[in-house]
Amino acid sequence: MAADISPRRPGADLLDLDTLTLRDRLATGALRAGEVAEAVISRVAEHEPEVQAFAWFDAGTLRAEADRLDRLRRTGLPVGPLHGIPVGVKDIIDTRGIPTCNGTAIDAGRVPSEDAFVVRRLRAAGALIAAKTVTAEMAYLHPGPTRNPADPSRTPGGSSQGSAAAVSAGMLPLCVGTQTGGSVIRPASFCGVMGFKPSFGLIPRTGILTQSPSLDCVGVFAGSIEAAALLAEVLMGDDPSDPATTPRAPLRLLDITSSVPPVRPTLAILHLSPGGLAPEPDMAAALAEVEAALGDAAFALTLPSLFDEALPARECINLAEMAKCYHPHERRGAALMSETLAGAMERGRAIPARDYLAALDWPRVLNAALDTIFDRCDAIVTPAAPGAAPGSETTGSSAFNGLWSLCGVPTVTLPLLTSSDGMPMGLQVVGRRGDDASLLRTARWIWTTLASSQGESHA
Repeated sequence: MAADISPRRPGADLLDLDTLTLRDRLATGALRAGEVAEAVISRVAEHEPEVQAFAWFDAGTLRAEADRLDRLRRTGLPVGPLHGIPVGVKDIIDTRGIPTCNGTAIDAGRVPSEDAFVVRRLRAAGALIAAKTVTAEMAYLHPGPTRNPADPSRTPGGSSQGSAAAVSAGMLPLCVGTQTGGSVIRPASFCGVMGFKPSFGLIPRTGILTQSPSLDCVGVFAGSIEAAALLAEVLMGDDPSDPATTPRAPLRLLDITSSVPPVRPTLAILHLSPGGLAPEPDMAAALAEVEAALGDAAFALTLPSLFDEALPARECINLAEMAKCYHPHERRGAALMSETLAGAMERGRAIPARDYLAALDWPRVLNAALDTIFDRCDAIVTPAAPGAAPGSETTGSSAFNGLWSLCGVPTVTLPLLTSSDGMPMGLQVVGRRGDDASLLRTARWIWTTLASSQGESHA
């Protein structure tokens, strides 16, 4: 982090604006990118010493880039959909000329010469690349230094911990993360922000540290569903360098998310994780209240027993592929790996090929079963995590996320719930694979419906 983070002028309150309002004011010239950059610098000076969300932040670089965008705006040329909006990028995503160290001492001092696909998209859209956000070690389970803004003694989740915490602390309006197990949905829940993991293959992963090519997915963090849709829409595309992507028509995520559902959504409420794990008492009570508030728009769902295989299959794929993908790092610096990562690499090497290949069959089987469920409902509603954030020695459990990562379906965290001790908890909304826009529209309906019912209950 650069030493010069003192603000030159007031303006931190700009970051309290809704992201779409910020976008519109920047696009019309009512607000300058330089003013927004100063607001970021002010917030970082205030919160970053405690939160520690950033692996890299340089106030001088931010000011210079904001000045360039303001000069572009004055030329009268068209500006991009994220013109002047600060965005944080997880530190496993390559950024040209900016350190990308993957949360490991093995890559200390690494500065890529090329941007990742998503960073090129951000730059083309006019975004301010404001910071690199802390990741758990190589996007696995060993925590980084980031603390939960709601309670510094607790974890912000993982592995996209810095991205979730930066949005939660109000230092940045938007951040990019990744998910292999639960690394977007879970930290969004723990930190009380929106988290959106699109369908597998919707956002290219070129230039991002590969942990598990069958599971890795880019996701986003924001303060509203509409802002998450805006950012995800910018990042989506087809990239021949990522075989998971395919050419497709633009999804118009933001337009559809902002629209009213043609009919009232029907929701399936899933109380237990695959394998029958129950949420913690606070989460269980909150989910029961949600089900009651939704009334006849919701029905209780029990997953068939075949879904009990989902979490073991996901772990098998993850560990086997990680043992292969991280082998070059292991050769260069095994002694620098944490016991957590080294143990996972050892377990991955021991997985028989027949078990790995058999695990790869499960997404097809499970998605076929999910299709029959989605024929009865528009979305599945379930906990985003077992409960509120645990202590900082862990990144929390992904038991409620692994199935959806394995199947590649879209999921979103709605920060609607609060534990008995005042910590944020998230509601996870899950859609059919490929129906990302419809999922976000349904999630927005849930948000407004439940927020309205909460308002009425306090009237």
